[in-house]
Amino acid sequence: MNKPYNHTKATLALAKASFRSIMRSPSAVVFTLAFPLIFILVFGFLGSSGVTVDLAIAPGSDMHNPVISALEQIAVIKLVEHKSTAQIQEELEKGTIAGVIDVHQNTVPQPAYLADIKYTSASVDKGNILKSILNNVMFSLNTNNLKPAVAEMKESTVHGRIYRTIDFILPGQLGFSLLSTGVFGTAFVFFSLRQTLVIKRFFATPVRRSSIILGEGLARIGFALLGAVFIIVIGHFLFHFTLIHGFVTVLNMLVLSIIGLIVFMGFGFVVSGIAKSESTIPPISNIITLPQFLLSGTFFSIDHFPTWLQPISRALPLTYLNDAMRQVAFEGAGLWDVRQPILIMVIWGIGIYALAVKVFKWE
Repeated sequence: MNKPYNHTKATLALAKASFRSIMRSPSAVVFTLAFPLIFILVFGFLGSSGVTVDLAIAPGSDMHNPVISALEQIAVIKLVEHKSTAQIQEELEKGTIAGVIDVHQNTVPQPAYLADIKYTSASVDKGNILKSILNNVMFSLNTNNLKPAVAEMKESTVHGRIYRTIDFILPGQLGFSLLSTGVFGTAFVFFSLRQTLVIKRFFATPVRRSSIILGEGLARIGFALLGAVFIIVIGHFLFHFTLIHGFVTVLNMLVLSIIGLIVFMGFGFVVSGIAKSESTIPPISNIITLPQFLLSGTFFSIDHFPTWLQPISRALPLTYLNDAMRQVAFEGAGLWDVRQPILIMVIWGIGIYALAVKVFKWE
C-alpha cells in the first residue's frame, strides 16, 4: 500500500537544496554579507561626518528676532520647528537633534533678548559644532552690530545615550542586505528553475506550488538570518552598535528581518515572472532596489531630503524596515511599539504577492 505524499518532507527537501545552492553562489554572499559589511566598516572607522546640525526651536519662542534671523542664514544649521516640548526632550536624549533654543524678549532693556540653549550629550560632535556656531553668532550680534548688547545666551546640557554613526548606518545596511537577497536571489533562482524546466517537472509531480515557494522562502530566510546575526555581532562588538536590551533586541531585529525578507522576496517573484531572459533580470531588479537603497534612509535621514522627495521616500517598504530596526535597536522599542511600520510592510507584502501570483509562470 502506497503511503500518502508527504508535502512537509518535500518542502524541507527543497529548502535544503536551495540553501546549498545559495551558499555556493558568490553573488549571494557578496550582496548579503560582503557589501553591507564593507559599508559598516567604512562608516564605523570614519565615525560621524555630518554637515548639518539640527537645532529645535522651543514652543512659544520668539521667532522674529536677530538671533533666529542670524541662524537662518547659516547653512550648517537646520532649524526644526513645530515640535512639542516632549518630542524635543525625547530627541535631545536620543541625540537626533543637537540642541533646542528658546528666544524671548528680556524684561529689562539690556540685553534686548535672552536665548536659553539646551545641548545634548548624546551627540557630542554635533553639540560641539552647535556651541561654536552659537558663540560666533552671539559675538557677532553683540560686538559687531549694535550696542547695547542684542542678546544674552544661557546654556545647559541634556544628558542622553550616545548616538553613534553606526547606530544609524547598520540598520540601513541590514535592510539593504535583506532587499538584495530577497529581490536578486529569488529572481535569479526562480528564473533559472523555469529556464531549465525544473518547475515544469515539478508540475508533473505531487509537489504543490506552495511547497516550492515555501521551500525557497525557508532557505532564503535561513541564509538571511545568518547574515543578519553576523552583521549585528560585528557592529556591536567592533563598533559598539547599540543593543538596548541585548539578546531580546537581537531577536526583535531578526523577527523584523524575516518580515522584511518575505516582503522583498515578493518583488523577486514578480521579477522572475516578467523577465524574458536572464540578462533582463538585473535592470528590472535595479529599478526596484536602487530607489529604495538611495531614498529609504540607508545612509542619511530622509528628513534631510527635499520636501517634495520625502513623501516618495515614506512610501517605500525599506523605509519602514529601516525605521523599525533603528527604533528597536537604539530606542529599545518592542515589536508592538513598531506595529505601524510592520503593518505597512504587511500591506506591501499582500499587494506584491497578489501581483506575483498573476505573473507566475511554470515555464
